[in-house]
Amino acid sequence: MHTNALVLFSGGQDSTTCLAHALQRYQRVETIGFHYGQRHAVEMEARLTVLSELRRQFPAWSDRIGDDHVLDVGVLGQVSETSLTREMAFEIESSGLPNTFVPGRNLVFLTLAAALAYRRGLEVIVTGVCETDFSGYPDCRDDTMKAMQIALSLGMDRRLLIETPLMWLDKAQTWELARELGTASGMPGGGAALVDLIVEHSHTCYLGDREHRHDWGWGCGNCPACELRARGWQRWRADLAV
Repeated sequence: MHTNALVLFSGGQDSTTCLAHALQRYQRVETIGFHYGQRHAVEMEARLTVLSELRRQFPAWSDRIGDDHVLDVGVLGQVSETSLTREMAFEIESSGLPNTFVPGRNLVFLTLAAALAYRRGLEVIVTGVCETDFSGYPDCRDDTMKAMQIALSLGMDRRLLIETPLMWLDKAQTWELARELGTASGMPGGGAALVDLIVEHSHTCYLGDREHRHDWGWGCGNCPACELRARGWQRWRADLAV
């Protein structure tokens, strides 16, 4: 039975939900974030706030939160020509993929996370990729994750599990999962508290906008990430009202 995990934690809605998922399941949970020349580098500040608020608001999880690691992988920004690493408009390219796709990003992240997990004695790598709301990114597919799990386990000569709690969830279901996880924490009002924490402190906006506050959180409201988060919030709230 696995007892510890490493969460790929950007400080966004998805990775915060995944972190809560891991804290509910494992006795020791470490986190890893990446600087890769992203335009929305404000997420690196948001993630520290989220970690602090999780410790403060969820005492049952606090002792389970282990070390946080941040790696510089700026080479991704050097080799990619994308709207996440360049000042350019968001659009669909001739390949059919959005230009927010950073080629190899999740593959690099998982490889480095596996190397860190090996050194730290961590058995599970948790990542927030999904096929439901994934914009067609090939490195978010379930098949990609399964292939990476096999390759990394073979390459490290150690069994590693890549866990993808959001793989088959849309954004509305991700909001609901956060509510359920907060409730399961045992803290009175934990469901609403975790949702509020994600709304107020996590960061998703590709433009790094922390000036405009919406009912679903902070962001420009117009980039693909904001639109996806907002639609999910609206569907989730509508479902709760039924």
